[in-house]
Amino acid sequence: MTLRQEDTIAAAAGAPGHGGIAVVRISGPKARAVLSAIFAPGRSGRAARDSGFCFRPRFLHHGQALGADGLPVDEVLGVLMPGPASATGEDTAELHCHGGPGIVAAVLEAAAGAGARPARPGEFTRRAFLNGKLDLTAAEAVAEIIHAPTLEGARLARAKLDGALGRAVAGLRAGLDALRVQVTLAVDFPDEDAKLLDAPAFTAGIGAGLAGIADLLAAFDRASLWREGASCLLGGTVNAGKSSLLNALLGRERAIVSPLPGTTRDYIEESVGLGGLPVRLIDTAGLRPTGDLIEAEGMRLTEDLAETAGVVLLVVDAGKGLGPEEEAFLVRRAEALAQGRVLLVWNKIDQSPLPPPAAPPCPVLPVSAKTGQGLRELAEAVRAVLLRASPPAPGDLAPNLRQADLLRHAQGELLDLQTALASGLPPDILAVHLDTAAELLDEVTGKSSTEDLLDRIFADFCIGK
Repeated sequence: MTLRQEDTIAAAAGAPGHGGIAVVRISGPKARAVLSAIFAPGRSGRAARDSGFCFRPRFLHHGQALGADGLPVDEVLGVLMPGPASATGEDTAELHCHGGPGIVAAVLEAAAGAGARPARPGEFTRRAFLNGKLDLTAAEAVAEIIHAPTLEGARLARAKLDGALGRAVAGLRAGLDALRVQVTLAVDFPDEDAKLLDAPAFTAGIGAGLAGIADLLAAFDRASLWREGASCLLGGTVNAGKSSLLNALLGRERAIVSPLPGTTRDYIEESVGLGGLPVRLIDTAGLRPTGDLIEAEGMRLTEDLAETAGVVLLVVDAGKGLGPEEEAFLVRRAEALAQGRVLLVWNKIDQSPLPPPAAPPCPVLPVSAKTGQGLRELAEAVRAVLLRASPPAPGDLAPNLRQADLLRHAQGELLDLQTALASGLPPDILAVHLDTAAELLDEVTGKSSTEDLLDRIFADFCIGK
């Protein structure tokens, strides 16, 4: 979709619904005229265009928002931010009004009548990118901050907001340009290629590029947990207390709890924060021999989910101890046990419990889902398992999924380049790998981008950002 930058756009910058304050944002060549048409200074209700009022740049003016009929609809603050010294690089204006949906709708209707069309998702940030106010990595960081499920995730996105990731990738791109100069000269002067192409320096340059990409991809791996969260599966036999434990960890009644076996036949998934870490708790069908096809399918799903879960909690009724179903479940979790992804939850310790196994195959956490005893220790243990890899460092430049995918492809091109150089292939073949790697890095920062790519990226943004 081609968006015309000569249009003036308007949108509410906040989420829809009721609120104390809302911000209506306007950007484009007519921003000043639109603001003048829908804002009247002071309490008199006189339109700014009729009173000779002049907006002081980047200064909040008190006044009235005027509806499409020219009558006041709300007491507001208005501000004009002339371009290029604005967030979008264009003339930008804002009206800060009360957050009632009717007021916001009336202000937007008046703005439309004054020449501002409704903004599309992410169009303000897209204009900032197109006007050179930020590169594509910084533009994407805006959306990542908005959608971050935790404070740590927001901090990781914030580290990229000033373009630090873009500068890091641009530095890698500059290193490839130095190699491309050598290859280009060798292609243009084939009789001198052995002299023009310094193999040791060329190899070192490839290694530097690979090391830089590897650092960024390692940061992606470290940050993925905070950005996307992890799953925690609750498995065990029927009536072991899995659903009660789910409710206790959530702090609310989500799953049906009943003394009747087989209450949970499908799995239930709910999100919770454990010390700021986003975790998806999955309550599963209880393990037992059954002829019920639906319940058997639920147990099959449990086995599949356990293979990919970040941590598996085997919930055991402490009054009964480990039985054959639990022991068989642990046998099937050999890989997860070796990776330290299994915890044994010794539940119902408030009801005459048996002692835990003397030599358990994994850590044992005594808890009571009924009284809450041991729940904090369990949550801390789950968090520790999920964070067993290196956590992100402050200021880590963690690429998002799109950026990481491009970096991996660039990494592959440089590895192929290493192989081609070692095999003695001619400079024109080396140039193909270098050019492709450079183009991939340009896609990361947006230096090389298409309308279709920008449409896909900014479609995930909020309207008003």
